[in-house]
Amino acid sequence: MNTPTIESRDLTSARGRKRRVAWVSLLAVAGIAPWGCISAERAAQMEAAAAARSQLTGRPAIDFTLPDQDGKPVNLQDHRGQWVVLYFYPADGTPGCVCQAEEFTRTHARFQQLAATVFGISPDTVESHQQMTRDLKLKVTLLADPDRKVMEAYGAWVRTLFGPRVIRSTVLIDPQGRIVYHWPEVIPEGHADRVRAKLEEIRSAAP
Repeated sequence: MNTPTIESRDLTSARGRKRRVAWVSLLAVAGIAPWGCISAERAAQMEAAAAARSQLTGRPAIDFTLPDQDGKPVNLQDHRGQWVVLYFYPADGTPGCVCQAEEFTRTHARFQQLAATVFGISPDTVESHQQMTRDLKLKVTLLADPDRKVMEAYGAWVRTLFGPRVIRSTVLIDPQGRIVYHWPEVIPEGHADRVRAKLEEIRSAAP
């Protein structure tokens, strides 16, 4: 199996990480998850509010190499010149993660039309990704980050008062390798469509 590599500094500042940890801790204490039975409009508002506080937007994307579900190395640098979506999720086979994978598969052709490649990243193994891809007939590429180094660099792996956890989050990277939008908290249902809409919005506003 290929060893994941990272070729830049962690994008998250100490101040930003403390704020994120505090927010996650409050949710855990309250015994609630960052999503539930809410409307699509409310979900979009919640994600947008979190994105407005992001410190990653506007920064260069960290380069990395991770194995995909077939064990083949994928290097972010090789995708320079096209749009890239990286969505980070906790674990294969769990309800929210299945929802996201299926939605990104359903919208796969729309992202291709926008010259965008979508990668899902989790701490699962290559073998786990193979199983999930086969079972769900996924079209999205899944990358294995068992050491969580890439996830931590992008703020998707944090340590809280209740132990370390994965932050379900997404980054949109432009063809120049810059993070143009960051969703630091994600509500799985409908998220793929919100990412696609944001990509269309940013592309249409480009000179």
